[in-house]
Order: sequence, then C-alpha cells, then structure tokens
Amino acid sequence: MNYVVIFAGGTGKRMNTKTRPKQFLTLHGKEIIIYTLEHFENHPEIDGISIVCIESWIGYLKKLLNKYQIKKVGWISAGGSTGQESIFNGLNAMRNDIDHNSIVLIHDGVRPLIDRELISENIRTAKEKGNGITVVPATETVMLMDENGDIIQSVDRRKCRVVRAPQSFVYRDLLEAHDEARRRGEYDIIDSATMMSAKGHTLYPVIGKPENIKITTPSDFYTFRAIVEAEENSQILGI
Repeated sequence: MNYVVIFAGGTGKRMNTKTRPKQFLTLHGKEIIIYTLEHFENHPEIDGISIVCIESWIGYLKKLLNKYQIKKVGWISAGGSTGQESIFNGLNAMRNDIDHNSIVLIHDGVRPLIDRELISENIRTAKEKGNGITVVPATETVMLMDENGDIIQSVDRRKCRVVRAPQSFVYRDLLEAHDEARRRGEYDIIDSATMMSAKGHTLYPVIGKPENIKITTPSDFYTFRAIVEAEENSQILGI
C-alpha cells in the first residue's frame, strides 16, 4: 500500500498575500492545493492521502475536497509550529490505520507541477531500496561559506543535486525517525531526507524535472501559471 502526506501548513509570508495562504491561491478558479491533490487522487498506486493544513483553514479545505470530489483523503491534521512537526502530525494521524510496511510519500501542497511518472518512480525506488528522494541537477555555481559569511570553496556542481519533493520512505522507518527526533528534543529538522540521512540511511535519488517547483514567491506563481497555460494550449492546439 502507498500513501502520501501533503504538507499544506505554511502561511505563505514570502508570497506577500494578505487574503489567503499560498496553497489556497487560485489559478483559473482552482486552488493550488487542488492541482497538487489531483495528481495523487488520480494515481492508481496511491491508496490514501493525509493532509496537514493550517487549523483555521481546515473547514475551507473540506469544502474544496467535496467540490472537486477528492475521495482518497482519509486524514486531515492541523499544522505544527515547524515543518517537521507538521509532517509528524500527518504521519501520526495514520499510525493506527495503515500497515507500517507501506510506502509513504512526503509532498508539498504548493508543488503542483508533479506528474504520474515521478510519483510512480518514487514508489518503485522506495519499494526496491527503502527510500526515494526527488532531485534535480544543480545548474548554477555552488559555493560554501564559513561562519563569517565568507566564500571559502567552490563545489563541483556536477556532483550536486537540489533536493525536492516527493520524498518517499517506508512508513515504519520515517515514523521511527520522527519519534526519535522528538525524544531528543529536535523539532526543526529541515526535511525528511535530512532526518533520515542523519539517522544513517543511505538516500537514493529519483531524477525529477526542473519545472517541479515549489510556489513560494510571486515569481513562482507566474511560472506556474505560464506552464499550466502552455500545457493547456498544447492540448487545445495539438502542439
């Protein structure tokens, strides 16, 4: 069985929107979170969805799920004070309901430009190797800095990868890592891949596409809109 935790607990401060969190911004009348959810709802290998949402927006989210006929959502949890806590809440909601040998994908609610192939490859890699981490090649120069903010070393970008989402794991392994981190008093580890690497797990890459961006700033939203409209034009015009 395969499940996904959709993290939609952010408030979107960098988006500069005064009206609603970024995951509920709309493009052509449809919310970003719905664009994201539909990829998993329509994927035949995904058996269930756990969403983590800003608590005050859970009611609105439920209305959207009903409006767009999103049927696979089995769990909705309130977000925590950090991304790590929010993901834990989404995982913990499923603790007594699913087989702990299941595969679980962790994905951003504001990363709607995924596709069926990427989801499938994450599941396949996690089943074969124990995890699958979506990455894209670094395309710009990467340099290391010291504690004073001075550049000290250039890094060969051919060996660098930018980590994105989904990040996929055996549910038992990831839940255990979260439980251990909480027992140590760690509540703000940057992401699941970092947590699992620190625990000693070898991470296995899944090559993603550059357009699989996270919508964090207004320019990200404009990029998202351009890609969606280009895809729509391609379907209409047969380009």
